[in-house]
Amino acid sequence: MTHYDVIVRPIVTEKAVGQQEASPVFCIEVNARANKTQIKQAVEKLFSVKVDDVRTINLEGKLRRRGRFQGYASDWKKAYIRLKAGQKVPEFVEM
Repeated sequence: MTHYDVIVRPIVTEKAVGQQEASPVFCIEVNARANKTQIKQAVEKLFSVKVDDVRTINLEGKLRRRGRFQGYASDWKKAYIRLKAGQKVPEFVEM
């Protein structure tokens, strides 16, 4: 699995942006098979920062309906990345 396969997309929500402003933590969606070591290496390589801590959470897909048909969205994995002191959080959104 390459570094580009590990990171799927940044998560830009009110909660995630609020955490970025309060502390050097940002949130990304990662490949469900990636472990913490792979996530740390990918973030350090792609964003040129030093990672202090990686926390992950596995989320179940929600029930979705389209008229009378229903199904589940895919399960996915989210990672909270804490950077070392003095590191700048990458900007995903222009404010």
